[in-house]
Amino acid sequence: MRFNRKIASRCSLAVVLVLSLIFGLERTKTMAQLDKQPQSKKEPLQMTVILEREYLDGEVSQEVVKETVWSKEKFWTKYDQWKVISSDEKAVVFRKQIDDISPLLKANGYFGITDDGVLTIFNGRPDRSRIIQSFFQIDIKKLEFKTQKELLEGIPIKNKDRYVEVLETFKPYSLKRE
Repeated sequence: MRFNRKIASRCSLAVVLVLSLIFGLERTKTMAQLDKQPQSKKEPLQMTVILEREYLDGEVSQEVVKETVWSKEKFWTKYDQWKVISSDEKAVVFRKQIDDISPLLKANGYFGITDDGVLTIFNGRPDRSRIIQSFFQIDIKKLEFKTQKELLEGIPIKNKDRYVEVLETFKPYSLKRE
């Protein structure tokens, strides 16, 4: 009796292994056949595409797009101006350097100065709690009174040219670190 159980157990294990091999080979054949099918008969690939835009002021915005990919070549061509940051079967992260300031700065960015004299960009008029980016410390004593007042009240940033102009204007007044 004991002998028959061992044989039966071994036989069922062998049957399971053989069936696994057969179905495994069938799955491999099916996958190979799918790859050989014309593209129009294949199921499209659903991808999540994350588009990151990095602006001059350091701000990075993200846009998430769901893509139906019928052709990998067309997909990669569509994003050929973007740099791939990461990718897997379900998602791709692209990044692009934008030669402009961020929409946030255009809408609500102001140059100002902190209590310790650091040239800073604020979200809205200068306020310690709404700092976006800090640059360098300025020797405030060298500035005209009118310019000091402008910095304290906030200098609006509406475009890239104004952003660059303000930085260049105050660079000569930066305190050199020794």
